[in-house]
Amino acid sequence: MHQYQDLIKIFDQIFFSSFNTRLIKGDDEPIYLPESTDCPYNQVVFAHGYFASGLHEISHWCIAGEARRKQVDFGYWYEPDGRTQAQQALFESVEIKPQALEWAFCIAAQKSFNVSVDNLNGDVEPNANAFKLKVFEQVKSFLANGFPERGEMFIQALASFYQTKLPLTLEQFLTPFEQDKLVHMQMTKDLEVDNAEV
Repeated sequence: MHQYQDLIKIFDQIFFSSFNTRLIKGDDEPIYLPESTDCPYNQVVFAHGYFASGLHEISHWCIAGEARRKQVDFGYWYEPDGRTQAQQALFESVEIKPQALEWAFCIAAQKSFNVSVDNLNGDVEPNANAFKLKVFEQVKSFLANGFPERGEMFIQALASFYQTKLPLTLEQFLTPFEQDKLVHMQMTKDLEVDNAEV
């Protein structure tokens, strides 16, 4: 059902003529490459033809402002897997908005979504529940105040292609039961941490 070729076609139809930007299937790690003497258009390169990677990289592009879109990888550092606690906290802080937007893309494309804390070999175990709650709070903010302009354009295009009803609603992301369960899991995790510190 979810073919990366469709994702490339949808992205091209919306953004190539107006933003001179193309979605590219890469053979290695994802990266954003602004236009240069080597390539006359901007490239959002996603990993190995993975549909989820495509959505994630598009979300970063939709969040990035004009100045960042002129820089390789939007001018951000990327500390690979194996981050310290401080590095992981910084990683998560810059991932909240992109992953909230990616979640909306997944809903529009009728695809499952998983938050990514992406630090399997670090010296601290990421708290996926806590991070998902932060991403969910950002989802609620987007639903109340509007998605970034390019993000909204892509949501509408995905919804049209996959025949998803719009506008998106909070219950499409997490049902009230799922919200309560996530909060409960986080409260239990916090309690375990408090008890361990006593």
